Amino acid sequence: MKRRPLLAGNWKMHTTVIEACHLAAEIGKCSTALDDRDVLLAPPFTVLSEVAHVLKDSKILIASQNVCWEEQGAFTGEISPTMVRSAGGTAAIIGHSERRQIFHEDNEMVNKRVHGALRFGLTPILCIGETLEEREGGGTLKVLEEQVRGGLAGVSSDGMAKTVVAYEPVWAIGTGKTATKEQAQEVHAFVRKLLAEMYEKDIADSVRILYGGSVNVNNVDELMAQADIDGALVGGAALNAESFCRIINFT
Repeated sequence: MKRRPLLAGNWKMHTTVIEACHLAAEIGKCSTALDDRDVLLAPPFTVLSEVAHVLKDSKILIASQNVCWEEQGAFTGEISPTMVRSAGGTAAIIGHSERRQIFHEDNEMVNKRVHGALRFGLTPILCIGETLEEREGGGTLKVLEEQVRGGLAGVSSDGMAKTVVAYEPVWAIGTGKTATKEQAQEVHAFVRKLLAEMYEKDIADSVRILYGGSVNVNNVDELMAQADIDGALVGGAALNAESFCRIINFT
């Protein structure tokens, strides 16, 4: 099954309003002719609506970098799915390794966020990934299976069909290290096989699985050439319009 590539830029805790609008406009210019792939930007909450406004006439999708499971309430510092939607977002990154490692979000909390996103019409981008210690200890696939099953617990087939998975090895994020194309493909194939066990094979075959972890202009082409890699979740390289434009125009 041919899956439509998705190239996503996660700006993390970067960009002021002016910087974000300028960067979004530059990326918008280089994506106008792309009809065979999707481009997504995940700016900070503070500039979500401004970036959405700058790109309102483009095909670029907008996502939040996290999302709460409730529509409103006493959740200081959180952002609700309806807030994301009202700001112009249609998706949410969930379970990013920095949320798991720094802010100690576990699979149960990630799962609540996935359900919250789906309940209010957002596309969840469920992130999974192992640490260097877990990889060197031979526990990569065990950890990933726990994260996939835990993050998707109770998610229906219809919900899974609307979900994106992103594999981002913790040891490759912001380090300059990247999983080899063979390592990444092995994990992506494993995740797709696991999804086929949890859901129907046709759903597993249609789900987009992204790779994230120091994706750059020098490795995007070979990564995207792998059978089960359907896109990229890009960090640092997404903060530079020239490099991100090269990435979204991968060959």
